[in-house]
Amino acid sequence: MQVPKLVCWIAVTAAAACCGPALADPDPQEPRRTPIVKVVEQVRDSIVNISATGLVNVERRDFFDLFLMPPIQRKVSSIGSGFVLHEAGYIVTNAHVVDRSIDLRVTFANGDAYKAEVLVSDRHHDLAILQIRPKRPLKPIPMGNSDDLMPGETVIAIGNPLTYANTVTSGIISALHRRIEHFSEVVYDDLIQTDAAINPGSSGGPLLNILGELIGINTAIRAGAENIGFAIPVDRLRALLPAMLDSAIADERHFRLGLRVEGAERPRVVELLAGSAADQAEIRVGDELVRVDGRSVGRDVDFYISMLGRSVGDQVAMELRRGGKMREVTLTLTEIPKPDGLALARAKFGLLVEKLTPQAARLFGVRTNAGVLVVDVERRSPADRARCRPGDLLVRIGEYRISQPDVLGALLEDVEPDTPADLTLWRIIRGEVYEISGVRVFAR
Repeated sequence: MQVPKLVCWIAVTAAAACCGPALADPDPQEPRRTPIVKVVEQVRDSIVNISATGLVNVERRDFFDLFLMPPIQRKVSSIGSGFVLHEAGYIVTNAHVVDRSIDLRVTFANGDAYKAEVLVSDRHHDLAILQIRPKRPLKPIPMGNSDDLMPGETVIAIGNPLTYANTVTSGIISALHRRIEHFSEVVYDDLIQTDAAINPGSSGGPLLNILGELIGINTAIRAGAENIGFAIPVDRLRALLPAMLDSAIADERHFRLGLRVEGAERPRVVELLAGSAADQAEIRVGDELVRVDGRSVGRDVDFYISMLGRSVGDQVAMELRRGGKMREVTLTLTEIPKPDGLALARAKFGLLVEKLTPQAARLFGVRTNAGVLVVDVERRSPADRARCRPGDLLVRIGEYRISQPDVLGALLEDVEPDTPADLTLWRIIRGEVYEISGVRVFAR
């Protein structure tokens, strides 16, 4: 006998109610969750807004407005963007975002804010790495590649334009291998051009592909134009990171590894310094780095950042793969011989400098590793002719930041007589901190 359809439907419904819960309602947002929305959700915790207190040029003329005097600088606030490089608290941004800054703060999308320090800055390539002390491990943005980008490919930019934090814009790659001249007095080659909206404050933020991978670092806009922005290719960042981090290790930790490691997936030794600790440990070019102190090494960046926590005299256990066979070696970190920066500054320039004291640092509103203090200037010396003054804070020579006398010594050790050096000084005038840049001093 045929059972009526209504009876069957009632029976099935009753059985479903007895045997288990009904199917959950579908997420009403899911049909609207586009690939761009998914990228934003994926990387939101990896992007930071940067606020900086820095100094800007102020032109001056004499009383009669006849002669242009050396510029000074006033304190100003600026903004920028950045992204997480490593879970331990390392952030990438543009050098021009943090250049000449005396106070830095990074803020995440969840509101967490941290004071930041410039670990290393490369003005020539407009890249900088900041360090913070996070409460918990951070989430790095995965790095993609920029050697296979396609004009017309969809891209996403996220940053802090005009203080509008965590702003998302999208567009396409307009062109590749662009060149900008005279931007911040530097020439940039091989940039990515995009029509994704980039405004002041976006600098240092990530340019992402549709997979949520980093393909560039937003760096510049074309003044007077619309929908023309530029980004540094991620492959350039990847190529520069080992040298930047190695420089930071030498400056901050006072030892040199004697080897260079490269590789985003399988880090290998690509350069070895003869006679160095790495050479003495019988490490060789081509060795694949597998573990450091028992921990797997996935990227060259992981290796260098693990070295930033070391000290002179530490022993580092390394497992290497060479010719398919595993090898275990121990690398002892030896101190870099320190040239006497205080003596060299006096001998070459006639500057008597000393390590910045906490009291003097408070006057300038900086940390004690922000430069060296000028305590006296020899009469008729190169520094005297360049109008350096006692009380000045020497913060840079050329593009190199001076954190302490040892760094100053390393910069001055090979300076030949009659060679010019461009100093950057901070000076307190009537309670205000000014920057005097481009102070040219010829070594004697």
